[in-house]
Amino acid sequence: MKRSISLYRPKIMAAAGVSLIMAVASCSKKENVSLQTATVSKGEITESVTATGTLECVTQVDVGTQVTGIVSKLYADFNSIVTQGQLIAEIDKTTLEADLKSADAQLESARLDYEYNKKNYERDEALHQKQLISDYEYETSLHTYLVSKADYERMQANRISAARNLSYAEITSPMDGIVISREVEIGQTVVSNMEVANLYTIGDLDKMQVVADVDEADIGSVKEGQNAQFTVDAYPDDVFYGKVTQVRISPTTDSNVTTYEVLISTSNPDHKLIPGLTANVTIKVTEVKDVMTLPIKVLRFSPMEFANAEGLPVAEDMPTPPNGAEPDGEIPDPTIVTDDAHRLVWVLTDDNRLVPTEIEMGVENGINVEVKSGLNVGDKVALQYTTEVLEEETSGGESNPFMPTPPGRDKKGKDKEKGE
Repeated sequence: MKRSISLYRPKIMAAAGVSLIMAVASCSKKENVSLQTATVSKGEITESVTATGTLECVTQVDVGTQVTGIVSKLYADFNSIVTQGQLIAEIDKTTLEADLKSADAQLESARLDYEYNKKNYERDEALHQKQLISDYEYETSLHTYLVSKADYERMQANRISAARNLSYAEITSPMDGIVISREVEIGQTVVSNMEVANLYTIGDLDKMQVVADVDEADIGSVKEGQNAQFTVDAYPDDVFYGKVTQVRISPTTDSNVTTYEVLISTSNPDHKLIPGLTANVTIKVTEVKDVMTLPIKVLRFSPMEFANAEGLPVAEDMPTPPNGAEPDGEIPDPTIVTDDAHRLVWVLTDDNRLVPTEIEMGVENGINVEVKSGLNVGDKVALQYTTEVLEEETSGGESNPFMPTPPGRDKKGKDKEKGE
């Protein structure tokens, strides 16, 4: 949508002009006023959030035992590379094998009782149908048969449990990975009560994650999928890259400082990263590439007119603000926001004029701003007025006796003769 822009020539306050001239006259140096510009160029704009965190394996499993016994053999140690299903430890099987034999014997006894009582029940049922035995005798035979059947099924379950416990004596790796820690020694007794007794911790070092603590003031700008990079003290010259995979909403408060955990995943093919390392994380919460950019200071520029008064030289190529059609016209203030995405800047044209131009903005990081439309690459935009010291002045043609003299001259200003 086009907007109408009215222009004016700013008025110069006499008192301010006199004060400025007096200030320059009282100084011993002349100042040249010039206009500094910024050129629209292609680049990237990023805004980051920093945090610290700890490295962990994405997949890490505590391997334990569900049976009580003495550790008889260990087939893996610290840093051992293991595969899924690989035997890594054994618990002494003597007691477990005895339990299995006992379960087998009990199962066989229950089977014999069940088969015997079943035959008796079938015979008594036939006699009862012919009314050759009483109801009491028939019901007693039926009860005995059903009890023996239930006992036989119970013994079958006990035998399965004993066999499973015996299999638990052989500890296998549940995944491909590396042994991060070993918690037991050969001959040590492990007791399985309410909790599983841990023997090993196995992790997959191919995929790591940083658990970063992000301050509550920054957590609002952190989202899943954002790029991140981090360094660790173990490799100070290396930079590692990853992505935000989870932002946990559970807060942690320590010394009145509230932080939130953010998970950043990264690949680790060479296994340089190991669990427990402290990471210094930078999360790129804003990142755009190959866009037109300008310093954000151009949005605060306001055009001014400078009088060519004595003591206030103005650069020869100093552009002047545009004149309005009417003397009392107004130049739009570039600090006024027409909406959230549009602002006004002052473009320096080829014929040395300042032209107000509206631009559509994108993201910004407090230093640079993205220009979506309104300008082209290479356009020069007014940034700020600057002053430059030209030369040193003296008052009344007399030199200051306290000023240092140039080499080759005495304090009276006479050249020294060579050889003196």
